[in-house]
Amino acid sequence: MFEKSLEELKALGADITTAEIKQQPELWLDTLNIYKENLEAIEAFLADARAMGDGRLSVVFTGAGTSDYVGDTVAPYLRHAGDTALYDFKPIATTDIVSAPRDFLCPEDPTLVVSFARSGNSPESLAAVQVAGQFVKNVKFLNITCAPEGKLAVESAGNPDALTLLIPRANDKGFAMTGSYSCMELLTALIFDTASLEQKTAWVECAAKMGEDVVAREEQIAAYLDNDFNRVTYLGSGSFGGLAQETQLKILELAHGLVATSFDTSMGYRHGPKSFVDDKTLVFVFVNNDAYTRQYDLDILNEIDGDGICKKAIAVQQAGDTAFAGESFTFEGFDALPEAYLALPFVMVGQVVSLLNSVRVGNTPDTPSPTGTVNRVVKGVTIHPFEA
Repeated sequence: MFEKSLEELKALGADITTAEIKQQPELWLDTLNIYKENLEAIEAFLADARAMGDGRLSVVFTGAGTSDYVGDTVAPYLRHAGDTALYDFKPIATTDIVSAPRDFLCPEDPTLVVSFARSGNSPESLAAVQVAGQFVKNVKFLNITCAPEGKLAVESAGNPDALTLLIPRANDKGFAMTGSYSCMELLTALIFDTASLEQKTAWVECAAKMGEDVVAREEQIAAYLDNDFNRVTYLGSGSFGGLAQETQLKILELAHGLVATSFDTSMGYRHGPKSFVDDKTLVFVFVNNDAYTRQYDLDILNEIDGDGICKKAIAVQQAGDTAFAGESFTFEGFDALPEAYLALPFVMVGQVVSLLNSVRVGNTPDTPSPTGTVNRVVKGVTIHPFEA
């Protein structure tokens, strides 16, 4: 796909999504610069948020769909790489906050709501801010969004309790969120990771080179799909549990449900969900670089592969002292990355799988819902009045 002409891609209905997947390594470097340019404002805003009360500040990562999975991916990493003496990181979907705020928010806890939004125009994005503002006594809002003209950004302008950070080049025009997901995840990691700026810079630059490696090795990814399969499952541990959910959604969205999908954690998959696997299933496992956690990812790979129950078991991994000996997409010659940064090239592998699979099943990746009942910005949502 990356070598096809613009005319060929347009004929496949894939020119937008292909370009947006390919440009991500460049966007990650842009995101690093956005972080550096806003660092003073970010630090001042976080200091004000911490001053709302004693003890740890509740940091709620929120969004819907892929934007929700941003928080699911980054929060586990920050629970050990962030300052946990100051912050309590919690991923909670906007759909949960809006529909049942009393179940998910505590009005007495000083709270920073971090909203992830590609467009900032979905009803839940706006309603989550409104409901949290009504329900939580001491609350501030950090908006990480890709659309300067979106309602979330526009309606937050001038609010002293809100800071909006924009990643405009990541405002994907295709149906599926690709660069918007990876860039919002990266910016959040940069904001809350306690590593030095020099270390963060090195990690982002390495991730960008690995992303370019994904583009260069498209043929290897295509070979995984050169089989008779109709199911795909993604597994991972820690942050990669959230990443697994995002990558399975890309398959589901871009193939319009024509390929069945599942996701889980590497250890959790044995407890019933493994029943999904049959001889027409591709199983992808994102292998963690943490030496302890990596053992569990390799265990499930070896188990499923050894059982002979699937079409293929494929590791997505960095080379290390231990690795899956079977079929794999292995990054060689790069420094080992921690989860939040390794998620960037890893998600590109999943995005390329979804792009190629969409074309394989005869769908159009840029507009994958032929009936128009599933939309780029969600429609048909009624927001009911809430009284705290």
